[in-house]
Amino acid sequence: MDRTKILLVDDEQDLTESLTKFLERTGFECRTAENGVKAAQCVTIFQPDIIICDVMMPVMDGREFLRSLRQEHNLIPVIMLTCVNTSYEKVMTLEEGADDYISKPFEPLELVARIHAVMRRSQVYACSLRDAWVLSAHDLTINRQRHEIYINGNPAHVTQRAFNLLEYFITHPDEVIARERLLEIVWGWENIVDTRTVDIRIAELRRVLQDDPNCPTYIQTVPHHGYRFLPAVKVIS
Repeated sequence: MDRTKILLVDDEQDLTESLTKFLERTGFECRTAENGVKAAQCVTIFQPDIIICDVMMPVMDGREFLRSLRQEHNLIPVIMLTCVNTSYEKVMTLEEGADDYISKPFEPLELVARIHAVMRRSQVYACSLRDAWVLSAHDLTINRQRHEIYINGNPAHVTQRAFNLLEYFITHPDEVIARERLLEIVWGWENIVDTRTVDIRIAELRRVLQDDPNCPTYIQTVPHHGYRFLPAVKVIS
């Protein structure tokens, strides 16, 4: 089984070193960043399952980093570390999109318990998308059972491969998905095609969705990594 990937963001080197060792002994895979700017770069490259982020940091603090994630519709679970043990600070942390918070100083075992709890909640959300028949995102609605697509309530038509590709995107929002992974899932390795085939179907979806690749609403190209489905997804039924 793949290990849960944690991005630990904090400018206290002694803390990150000791906590990384503890978390890796507990079974996680860890990367570290010392501020929000470095963390944003690491999110794209490392693709963590969860982020543990300090509030007070130089260059870009934790709350600014969190806001930038949520403004990009990035739903990676985030647990904030705060030294300010006040109700206001905690409420603001949650209002800005954190999934949980923990006050410094803390016991590493308490952090592990919080990680497991947040991951359970996020996995329930992911499973609900994969189990739903009708999903919506921005102006798009997709009926997986009937293989129907609607944009602003109007039916739209795509090829079967493009539909399967869109179905995978909408059930895995905000994940950076490599072209090779899409080939494996949508086409299957028994089909002799290359990654250019994925790009052709992406272009088809963008035409139908009227999605500008330079300023995308739905499908973002992540250079050297693949594609990401941007908007938040809602379960209709």
